[in-house]
Amino acid sequence: MYQVVKMFGDWEPWWFIEGWEEDITEIAEYDTLSEALLYFQEEWDRGQEKWPYFQSKSSLLATFWSIKEKRWCEECDEYLQQYHSLMLLKEWQEIPKEESIERFEVFNKIAELPTACSLNL
Repeated sequence: MYQVVKMFGDWEPWWFIEGWEEDITEIAEYDTLSEALLYFQEEWDRGQEKWPYFQSKSSLLATFWSIKEKRWCEECDEYLQQYHSLMLLKEWQEIPKEESIERFEVFNKIAELPTACSLNL
């Protein structure tokens, strides 16, 4: 079973930070990779049209953002970028390397890590 997952939050999807599931806004499930990939591609294209910046990985993890979407973090004492993320997972795990797709390894801006956050990687 494959899942296409949409998220909105402080971190890009490839970090899989503990509790990442709390940022999920939508889940679509598919029996085959080809079915899941069709929906992922549609949403990936939509993300590029809607937000000015994106970073995407061949492992079918992508994030989109606008520098205007930030939230204040009391703990960090700084504004944190908010990311609209898209993931294609297999059984709720990052897809195996043999199913990765190189054409998705693209970006027009690299997401920046917060400087003072206690979760800074």
